[in-house]
Amino acid sequence: MFSRQLSLPDRILIEVERAASTAFGAVPQASRPSPAVGMVGTELDEAARRHAAGLMRVNHTGEVCAQALYSGQAAVARHARTRAQLLEAAAEETDHLAWCAERLAALHSRPSLLNPLWYAGSFALGAVAALVNDKVSLGFVVETERQVETHLGEHLEKLPTDDTASRAIVAQMKQDEARHGLHAREAGGIDLPAPVPTLMRFASGVMKAVAYRF
Repeated sequence: MFSRQLSLPDRILIEVERAASTAFGAVPQASRPSPAVGMVGTELDEAARRHAAGLMRVNHTGEVCAQALYSGQAAVARHARTRAQLLEAAAEETDHLAWCAERLAALHSRPSLLNPLWYAGSFALGAVAALVNDKVSLGFVVETERQVETHLGEHLEKLPTDDTASRAIVAQMKQDEARHGLHAREAGGIDLPAPVPTLMRFASGVMKAVAYRF
């Protein structure tokens, strides 16, 4: 058995297919069962349901961005080891994407209408970071996961107490993101220059505010 070396057109077609599937709402196959499986929580009133759905829509959009970011970084990573690590993290983020999509459906809601835009921007950002060098690319992962872990912690405080299913998903995601950041640091990720984390927090804030509603 041998694997064929993919040509540039092959890789482009794969990325286009992945982008279309992720950005336009296809629910991927998770490799792990959702932490919400088997949970029976108290039925939420309409205000709590809408609030929980808004938060889970933000989390779903965050996972769309993560898929795009890792894909952009992997597409131009200089070393095979870095590319493999990025793709491994992306595979686990696929679980998160599936869990959030399933929870949104259970809350009778939908993903963000702007996911194609979020995907395109994140893919470009990941590619730019990777073009600098692999240490900067991995440093970008470290900072991204640090900010995402903080954001998920905030969501655990904001989600309705009775929404045990959403809370279980977010708690597991938070653990996974912390591990991704640690692995990227151990692989050589460096601290990004001071203005970059601030700009990342600003962009994330805009995304969260918009995705909560749309």
